[in-house]
Amino acid sequence: MTTNSRDRLALEDTVRSLTAEAVELEARVTELRRALTGIDERMRTVFDALDRFSRSGEHVGG
Repeated sequence: MTTNSRDRLALEDTVRSLTAEAVELEARVTELRRALTGIDERMRTVFDALDRFSRSGEHVGG
């Protein structure tokens, strides 16, 4: 096998490897975005509950 052939095969292997890694990273980013969306929804729920609670006058000192 010539040096050019080896270099080409090495480059192809590198491209395949990087492509696979990119696919995995994209999947992880999607997963993290979903998790952040869930956290945001829970934070809004807690904020709304605290806001209702503070407006109700039922809290201590109110």
